[in-house]
Amino acid sequence: MRRRTPGAEHGRVTENIAGLPMSPLEILALLGAVALVVARWLPPVARPRVTIAAGAVLLPSAIVLGVAGIRWQLLPVLAGAAFALPFTLSPLLRPLRRRPGRPAWRARWWLALPGSVACIGLIAMGPVAAWAFPVPVFPEPTGNFAVGTRVVQWTDPRRPETFSADPTDLRTVVVQLWYPAQKSPAGTRRAQYLGRTEHEARTVSEALARGVGLPGFLVDGVPRARSRAVFDAPVAGGGERFPVVLFSPGSGGVRTQNTAWAEELASHGYVVAALDHPYDSAAVVLADGRTVTTETASTGDPAKDEELAAGWTAVRAADLGFVLTRLDALDRGESADPLTGRLDTGRAAVTGHSMGGAAALQAARQDRRFDAVIDLDGYPHGPASPSLHQPVLALTQAVTPATDPRYLPRLTEALDSSTATSYRLTVPGAAHLTFMDGPLYLPPVPSIVGSLSRTEGPRVVAAATLAFLDAVLRGKPGDPAGVLLAYGSLGVHHPGGHG
Repeated sequence: MRRRTPGAEHGRVTENIAGLPMSPLEILALLGAVALVVARWLPPVARPRVTIAAGAVLLPSAIVLGVAGIRWQLLPVLAGAAFALPFTLSPLLRPLRRRPGRPAWRARWWLALPGSVACIGLIAMGPVAAWAFPVPVFPEPTGNFAVGTRVVQWTDPRRPETFSADPTDLRTVVVQLWYPAQKSPAGTRRAQYLGRTEHEARTVSEALARGVGLPGFLVDGVPRARSRAVFDAPVAGGGERFPVVLFSPGSGGVRTQNTAWAEELASHGYVVAALDHPYDSAAVVLADGRTVTTETASTGDPAKDEELAAGWTAVRAADLGFVLTRLDALDRGESADPLTGRLDTGRAAVTGHSMGGAAALQAARQDRRFDAVIDLDGYPHGPASPSLHQPVLALTQAVTPATDPRYLPRLTEALDSSTATSYRLTVPGAAHLTFMDGPLYLPPVPSIVGSLSRTEGPRVVAAATLAFLDAVLRGKPGDPAGVLLAYGSLGVHHPGGHG
């Protein structure tokens, strides 16, 4: 008999239902609260039964949610129910003296109506807040493989840590791998989002919130999420060797910020290695328990900020080259590992979002082992030489008058100077955060996450990425431009600058 994971049943009832911003227990509590308010307006015969039923639903739901960790979005629901409760229960608990044949007294409708409306307004704030700041529900990967994930930490013995005053401190990176895996038994606990443990996830979530000036409680649903991968799942059988895709997050971003994208690629037979860059990523939890937070910040001086960004980009580019070296050593079996002999580091792409995209471009300039580059809406910081020899896919939002006027010329220069055919795909309805997991859990405000749906943005980005990687790394027949055109406005940049 298969052994159940402790707490698995409890986890299922407190996880969101796909397509809804609330869990089953939260929905039950919401319905119970509404029923308490509505009971006041029912005929006297029905009122006691509805009140008792509402309480029987609301109270146990609230208790279980309180034990599991109640979300702030449910507090208005409970407040509305608490305000309504005395008025709903009083006829049941304290019968009034009345003459025979006269009904029990209750407040005039015109006195009770404002209170009921206020309670319903409070209760309605709950699902609205849950819709604006949901627990992210990750899309099911569409590939043939299940997805496994694990985290490794590597130290580069040749590079001192430039952010540290300690001369013995060496550059260390934390890398999360997503890889094609064997299918896990039904009911297997899926991987925690944002970290290996809930504590790490909360540490990272709070750091990300601080980085954008938000109170941490607003996004307290994010560290509750589970992705679609399984930690330490066995590698897929068959002996196939998988191309590798390295990923660098945005400035202040973290290795897990593109989890939906990474899982989709892994389900189609790629190994994705996403980096935390210590002192640059919002928070990096090291193997010894230390948490390293970001020390990069803009000065407000454009020239100085560009100089700083170029330096940070160079450090990230070196991190990417180092990780490719470690993946190659892992594949050769320098240490015992389940992925030994399964990584095709001879087919490698380097990718990144925002500043990570700039790092990917610089890493490709410096390291010819990378065969392809994907820049997810990243401004090209740093030197524009030497010319790129790899094909590049740049996914961008639409250029508007608010866009930095230097962005498009610098990106065009990078693409035109490449000795390989490159592509710029403008995704309609995209914003800067469309190119990460943000649409899954941030308010659906077009200026923040674009006008695509919560799942459509990540789907388009992953589909365009796969089309490009399949053509470049796997040699899939056909012109990739024909496939990419399905996802937006495409510009093709041929060698020599003839776009």
